[in-house]
Amino acid sequence: MRNFEDPGRSLVIARHGMAATSHPASTLTAVEVLKAGGNAIDAAVAAVAVQSVVEAGSTGVGGDCFAMIAIAGSTDVRAYNGSGRTPAALSPDGLRAEGMTRLQRSSPHAVTVPGAVDAWCRLLSDFGRMSMAEVLQPAIAMSREGYALTPRVAADMALERDLLAADPTTRATFLVGGAAPAAGHVQRQPLLADTLAAIACGGRDAFYRGAIAEDMVEYLGGLGGRHTLDDFASAAGNYVTPICTTYRGRTLYECPPNGQGVVALLILNILSRFSLSNDPFDAVSSHLLLEATRLAYAARDAMVADPAVSDEAVENMLSSTLADRLARLISFDRASAPLPSFDTIEHKDTVYLCVVDRDRNAVSFINSIFSSYGSGLMAPRSGVLFHNRGQGFSLVSGHPNEIGPRKRPMHTIIPGMVAKDGRVVMPFGVMGGHYQAMGHAHLLSRLYDCGLDVQTAIDLPRFFPLPGTMTVEAEEAMHARIGAILEQRGFNICPPRLAIGGAQAIVIDWERGVLIGGSDPRKDGMALGY
Repeated sequence: MRNFEDPGRSLVIARHGMAATSHPASTLTAVEVLKAGGNAIDAAVAAVAVQSVVEAGSTGVGGDCFAMIAIAGSTDVRAYNGSGRTPAALSPDGLRAEGMTRLQRSSPHAVTVPGAVDAWCRLLSDFGRMSMAEVLQPAIAMSREGYALTPRVAADMALERDLLAADPTTRATFLVGGAAPAAGHVQRQPLLADTLAAIACGGRDAFYRGAIAEDMVEYLGGLGGRHTLDDFASAAGNYVTPICTTYRGRTLYECPPNGQGVVALLILNILSRFSLSNDPFDAVSSHLLLEATRLAYAARDAMVADPAVSDEAVENMLSSTLADRLARLISFDRASAPLPSFDTIEHKDTVYLCVVDRDRNAVSFINSIFSSYGSGLMAPRSGVLFHNRGQGFSLVSGHPNEIGPRKRPMHTIIPGMVAKDGRVVMPFGVMGGHYQAMGHAHLLSRLYDCGLDVQTAIDLPRFFPLPGTMTVEAEEAMHARIGAILEQRGFNICPPRLAIGGAQAIVIDWERGVLIGGSDPRKDGMALGY
């Protein structure tokens, strides 16, 4: 239980429905949809659409999404892969012939066809009660009438001022006199409002065909992109079978590759070979978590890719043989030598949200434009800000994650779902780019090894080993408590550029009939129930 001298947030507890998101307007929208008779998927789509407006640096219609849905808390969990593909005409040999060894953030080749809108429409059609017009109305109103910038959004925008200034449409949309506005500034996105209104009336075809698609294709083509109208018209996500493992008597469900959920499962499989302390600052347990993470991420970088091209990652990474072998490589008193990692790109901007309704339908939903403000490229008539998800590819010939035509890159964004005794007990997620897989494992260890409540587990300081290095980013309180001990073991401890990640979670207490929510103070958001 929390020490009440700790200034952290209190748990949110309610009976009927709850939402947890990284922005107050998004959380409030979700709860209002639930109270108006919508279900969890209606509320989730409405909430993420609002975040696409008010937290545009983290998510949007120009990005991708993944979702997991548990109907009435059933462990028959449905998973949806809403990630987009590269253009059919994109050739890795052609890119290498142009001298490219890695994709640049603002290159049109880093823009895969956005999958989010297709996913929203499909999920709402299959599971929702409300129409797309009803669900998108709050986001349309905010983008047209204006919204006040929250502190974290304003801070992120200031850090990306140069990126936003480089494109005329992003400059006009987000900057004021060439400068990033401060928290409290009222911002509007009329171009995006028109695009959302078109989707509200015409569904997915309004985005992937017709005037909006033509705007996106013309703009990207003018920058040298290979995108065609056919690439957009044929865009479609798909339902996938969740993958899972057990940890401390619970079952953790994740989406399969091309996402990195399998990495979270591998970390937990390694940790399950050890007995961890109930002290979240225990140096030995922290060392084990760091080493398990470094080993699992090295496996990720070697194997995780589009399963349509390379489908061996799940079987290999979830095998007991691999977990046993990796666990034996861990020394209790010394960090292992730097482990291999292909060229990784820093990307920490995503929104994760979860919703549970009165029927205990649970939704775990994540939507992203990859880096903060994505590629920084915005289609000039539709106001679509494009992600840079293609930077997740490798340009190494023969690598499973090598870029290629109509291919999905390795994705970092992962929704999670936990079950116990045959029922889902917690939709949850942790934002933060590469950190997400470790974030899932670390959060569950704090819950089930340390016995903490969900808000305390979210509040506690974090650390993250940068893939392929001996460097560990550690938030200040973590550094102060165990930084010196970890440095003695061979790690290089340094502060992160920004707070590490951002989590949301809702615990379903079936016995008492209540919902218990936690939301990360590192973001602007909140959990709220009724």
